[in-house]
Amino acid sequence: MFSQSLMVSVGVSKLGRTGLIFVEPGVRVNGAYYRDVLLLQHMLPDIRHIGGEFFIFQQDSDPAHQARETIRLLERETPVFISPDLWPPNSPDFNPVDYKIWDLIQQRFYQTKVQNMDGLRQRLIDMWNGTEQGVIAMSLSSGADVPRVCSGQRKTIRRIRRPQSF
Repeated sequence: MFSQSLMVSVGVSKLGRTGLIFVEPGVRVNGAYYRDVLLLQHMLPDIRHIGGEFFIFQQDSDPAHQARETIRLLERETPVFISPDLWPPNSPDFNPVDYKIWDLIQQRFYQTKVQNMDGLRQRLIDMWNGTEQGVIAMSLSSGADVPRVCSGQRKTIRRIRRPQSF
């Protein structure tokens, strides 16, 4: 049985989602990697493409997200940043990627076996691309709608996910 794993990171909103961002095996996702690779090279450009120049950036309380330099970067690079200390770390209502979207993908993912790392990567891509945007939007709507209350805006990137292992 194939037992290796991959870490991926994503951003979602009612308007769209980022592609899967793969973290190569053996890479430690510390504050510097999160800022320099995940945020600056991938997520923030994708988010700007989805939502334009106005979006609300929210993330969870992962240590890489709480690093002082990460907070400073996000305060400088995002129009509105809701810091991790304002969100409960493990709340299903505020973490739809963790508790709703990944659960749905994992249910479909494990229906057939994966034979190798390339198959694992491709299966994740297929599952992510095959998840309809309406399902993501509904997952975001089913929890508390605090970003809209906080901002009064409709273009909202609701969730940036720490790397997720499968």
